[in-house]
Amino acid sequence: MSGHQEYSFFGAVEKSFDKAAKFTNWDPGILEQIKQCNSVYRMHFPVKIGDQIEVIKAYRVQHSHHKTPCKGGIRFATAVNLDEVMALAALMTYKCAIVNVPFGGAKGGISIDPKKYTAYELEKITRRYTHELIKKNFIGPGTDVPAPDYGTGEREMAWILDTYMSMKPGEVDALGCVTGKPVTQGGVRGRREATGLGVFYGIREVCNMTDVMQRLGLDLGIEGKTVVIQGLGNVGYHASKFFREGGAKVIAIAEYEGAIMNPDGLNEEEVFEHRKKTGSILNFPGALNLAQSNDALELDCEILIPAALENVINGENAPRIKARVIGEAANGPLTPEADEVFAAKGTLVVPDMYLNAGGVTVSYFEWLKNLSHVRYGRLEKRFTENQNKNILNQIENLTGKKVADNHKIMIEHGPDEVDLVYSGLEETMISATREIMDCWKRNPSIPDMRTAAYVVAINKVATSYEELGIFP
Repeated sequence: MSGHQEYSFFGAVEKSFDKAAKFTNWDPGILEQIKQCNSVYRMHFPVKIGDQIEVIKAYRVQHSHHKTPCKGGIRFATAVNLDEVMALAALMTYKCAIVNVPFGGAKGGISIDPKKYTAYELEKITRRYTHELIKKNFIGPGTDVPAPDYGTGEREMAWILDTYMSMKPGEVDALGCVTGKPVTQGGVRGRREATGLGVFYGIREVCNMTDVMQRLGLDLGIEGKTVVIQGLGNVGYHASKFFREGGAKVIAIAEYEGAIMNPDGLNEEEVFEHRKKTGSILNFPGALNLAQSNDALELDCEILIPAALENVINGENAPRIKARVIGEAANGPLTPEADEVFAAKGTLVVPDMYLNAGGVTVSYFEWLKNLSHVRYGRLEKRFTENQNKNILNQIENLTGKKVADNHKIMIEHGPDEVDLVYSGLEETMISATREIMDCWKRNPSIPDMRTAAYVVAINKVATSYEELGIFP
């Protein structure tokens, strides 16, 4: 495809925005303000790698200040460029608005291949990047709160936190300057699997909607549905796990080295272990190898979950995709051309900007935990347990019947931090799914679920601007 080189990710986000803006009644000026990136910080800094000095190129973009702090992940990848960071920052604004997380969107990136550096060198780069952000006030619990993204994880977040705390001694809420931290450093239980779990909750809710399933010619519920997952990173792995545990059948998994399929279902944990041992998911016992990684996308299945990188499904391969429901677990896996193909085909595309919001939702819970300085469940866990025990005892005394021990344990259980985090995430994803679907139902001329999600987001951000009185 010759036009592929000119593809602008930010342009695609703007295109989707414009498509949705037509279904709102806001002043064009407000819409223009929402669309633009408010602050863009591009930096170059030297880091000594071995006995060479390397100049590292990095970015931080704050897309919207209608709510503060801004929030968004940091990527370490060679492909990181300004266009991508701007697009991802914009998606963060809309994502937070849809799931009612009170943050403006932001994103950061360092243009490196993390595999080429030792842990010590990565630490130097990460700490120096944090230093640059502090200098320009582009990080802080009340201004801009980064998180992990592609190529980063808990380790990098701990380095960022330590650098911030050493530069801002005595700042009482300093733990809230970054999320996705290790639990011992103020992180929250449940953050690691949050995005994959959110994808599962969102798709499960869609599959529980009678009218939607009838329109797609599918049975109600998630049980027994066939699923294909592209990407076995953090998101793909956890999405596979929760789908399998929820009763769906993961029939194929794709990674960049190739794809494997087994109509009887795959266990992601076993595939993951096999990949760790052999360096590849291929030749997994009992599974069939597929020649090309992208062949998996075109398999006959009910649910397709692209959980890898952007633009994997475009105008060229979209017509060959057989899935009835596509759940965008990655950021921007479909191009606007693909959207049009699926809208015409009647395939339901569940959009990234809300479906993968599990990560930012649980990041929000982590940030609140850092500001409150107390772990979730610490105050109420025993109280709830004792209360439940008393109720059970009363029931047993009144009825003269004993409750079985395994049921007793389940009923008495007071919530741990992870239970409360899962419950908050489930509530968030179910409400957001219903809100988007209601918006779509009320306005049948909206072409697809992505546009409906954008309409919901635009209305919330514009209302914020209006209520702030920014526009006289």
